[in-house]
Amino acid sequence: MRHARSQTPSPALAITLLCIACLTIMVGCVIVPGLPLIAPQLGVSNAAGWLVTVPSLGVVLFGPLVARVIDRLGLYASLITGLLAYGLLGAAGAWLQGPWLIFADRLLLGAATVLVMASGTGLISVFYQGRARLNMMAKQGMAIEAGGVIMLAAGGFLAGISWYLPFSLYLIAWFFILPVIAFVPRPPADIRTADVHADKTIPLSLKLVYFAAMMSLIVFFSAVILLPFKLQQLHFSSAETGYFLSFLSFVAVIAAALMPKASRTLGEYQTLILAFGLYTIGQTIFNFSDSLFTLIAGACFTGFGFGFSVPLVNHMTVEQSHPQHRGRMLAYLSMAVFSGQFLSSFMEMLPCGLGLVAAAYLAALSGVFIFMSHRAIRK
Repeated sequence: MRHARSQTPSPALAITLLCIACLTIMVGCVIVPGLPLIAPQLGVSNAAGWLVTVPSLGVVLFGPLVARVIDRLGLYASLITGLLAYGLLGAAGAWLQGPWLIFADRLLLGAATVLVMASGTGLISVFYQGRARLNMMAKQGMAIEAGGVIMLAAGGFLAGISWYLPFSLYLIAWFFILPVIAFVPRPPADIRTADVHADKTIPLSLKLVYFAAMMSLIVFFSAVILLPFKLQQLHFSSAETGYFLSFLSFVAVIAAALMPKASRTLGEYQTLILAFGLYTIGQTIFNFSDSLFTLIAGACFTGFGFGFSVPLVNHMTVEQSHPQHRGRMLAYLSMAVFSGQFLSSFMEMLPCGLGLVAAAYLAALSGVFIFMSHRAIRK
C-alpha cells in the first residue's frame, strides 16, 4: 500500500474525497422536495419535518461514540464502514413503517453521517498540508453546498416518479466505496492508532471554533427554513422559492472558493468575525425585504457568511488538533455543525415572524463573542 505522504495527492484522490463530502448535506436534502408525499406513505404525516432533522440529532447523540470508533478503527476503515452504513440505513427508510422504526433508522443514519464526515475530513488532513490543505477545505465546503443543490433537484425529480425513489440516492455512498479503495491510500499506522500519551483535552481555542461552527449553522439554516414562508408572503411560487434557495447555495459555493484568500489576507479569526458580520447584514436585509433586488442582496451576504465560516472551521479544527486525535476532534466538530442545523428548526417557533430578527441578533452577538474570546485566549 502506498504511503500517504510519499507523493503529491492525485486528482482522483481529491475528486473522491470531495464527492464523499457531498453526502454530508444530502442526508436531509434528498427527501425534502417529496416530503408531502413521503411522510404519509411512511405513517408519519404529523411529524414530516422530523424526517429531515432527526439525522442531525443522531449526529449529536452518537458523536462521542463515533469519535471512539475512529480512534479504534482509524480514518480509512471508519470511512469504509460509514459509507456502508450510510447507504444501508438511508435506503432502508423506504421499506420501514411507523414512527418508531422510521425515526430509529434516521437517528442511526445520523451516526453513519458523522462517521463519513469526520473520517473524510480527517483523510484530507493527512494527504494535504499547509496552503494546499486550506484550499482543499475550501473545495470541500463548495462540494457540500453543490451536493445540496444537485440532490435537491434529483430528489424532486425522483419523487415526481414515485415517493420511494428518492431513498435510492443514499445508495450513492456504496458507489463511492470503489474509488476509495482504488484511489485513497491507507494512512500510516501512526495516524490510524491513537497514542495514549497524546493530550485528548480540547483547548479553549478549539472550543471557540466549535462555537463558531454551531452558530454559523443556526444562522444559515434559519434562513433556509424561514425564507419559504417569507417568499410565500411575497407571492413566490414553490418553483421560484426553490430557485432562490439554490441561488443562495450557489453564492455559498463562490464564497467558499474565495475563503482561502480572505483567510490569508485577514487572518483566520478575523475572517470568522467578518463571516458573522455578513450574516448579520444578510438576515437583517431578509427581514425587511419586499423586493427581489433586496432578497438577492440578502442572499449574497448570507451565502458569503456561510462560505467564509464553515470551510474555515474545518481547517482550523485540523490545524489545532493533535494529528493522532484529529478523527476525534473532527467528530466533535460534526456534532457542533449538526447541533446548529438541528437547533435552527426551533427558530420557526418564535412568534410574529421574529425568526429572521433573532438570527440577525445571534449572528451579531456571535461575532462579538468570538472577537472578545479570541483576544482573551491570546492574552
